Amino acid sequence: MIKNIAMLFATIATLTAHAQTWNTEEQYIQRFAAYAVEEMELYKIPASITLAQGLLETAGGQSRLAQEAKNHFGIKCKENWTGRTITHTDDAPNECFRAYDTPRDSYRDHSLFLATRKFYASLFTLDPKDYKAWAYGLKTAGYATNARYAPALISKIEKYRLYEFDHVSTAMVGEKLLAMYPDLKNDAVFLAQYGGTKQTSAPEPTIKVAYQPTSYAQQQQTVARKVAEAKSKAPLEDMLVKNHPNGGLRFVIVPEPMDLSQIAKKFNISQNRLMKYNELSGTRLNKNQLVFLDNKKKSAKQKTYNAQAGESMYDIAQKFAMRLDHLYTKNRMAYGDQPVAGQVIYLDAKKPRS
Repeated sequence: MIKNIAMLFATIATLTAHAQTWNTEEQYIQRFAAYAVEEMELYKIPASITLAQGLLETAGGQSRLAQEAKNHFGIKCKENWTGRTITHTDDAPNECFRAYDTPRDSYRDHSLFLATRKFYASLFTLDPKDYKAWAYGLKTAGYATNARYAPALISKIEKYRLYEFDHVSTAMVGEKLLAMYPDLKNDAVFLAQYGGTKQTSAPEPTIKVAYQPTSYAQQQQTVARKVAEAKSKAPLEDMLVKNHPNGGLRFVIVPEPMDLSQIAKKFNISQNRLMKYNELSGTRLNKNQLVFLDNKKKSAKQKTYNAQAGESMYDIAQKFAMRLDHLYTKNRMAYGDQPVAGQVIYLDAKKPRS
């Protein structure tokens, strides 16, 4: 089972950066099923539809747009595109198409392209498990000029049983692929991509509920919320726990401004405890701020330290994983006083009386 989705997608990005050619449509599915399911979870677009569109638009990953521009859905520039572009002959010579840094960027832009345009609003009133309705809905909305676009999507979905991905979570994609393609158990690239596929818990039961269609306004609210959630989660996924030289205390470095509650939730430590550990009076954190996950020490291994310009006693306490009150006591300073540049700060023993 996939345990770390961020690591999974980082691995995929590395693999696809070195291997942009997929020799068969099955290999394309194996590489990008996880992306399609993640987009389904975020934007309610059937994974089967996304994968089938990717297969059609890229000719199984072989098209020039996929190879050179990482564009897997044939999305043209449009008036609001400010990213990289590539010219390609499609309905007319030298049309402008979007270019991406990674295939994953293309998958995300495809979701946003559908979810934020009124042309496709009617799609989100459809049952996300009804791939046939979605296929014809896309054609009706004008996604493609090919008159056979909907039947072509349905053909791909049924040929490769892509509808099975409409019923799994992101964490179960590896297991589903292994069930569909047993030979993958000997595929080193697949195993590296999915971090092993040993199932450690039973699949979640399927719960059937009546589908409730959503309005365009509701869909826009959902998109805005999901985008905000994705932005808030991204820095947390990349946050690594480090060990401080002073007793191996655990700490993290804040990657961008955020609230302490986010770290408390991620590491399952109460916010009040984190505030006590880090002697915080508020919960707003700044970029590059150190946050300890353990209670700090009364002293440091280093005996003294020369304060730098603009550095506060709190900065020094965090730098050496020391409790702020003990740092003040060791240096015979009144609580709240700050050091001057070059001042010797005592970290181990108490400052000698002058």
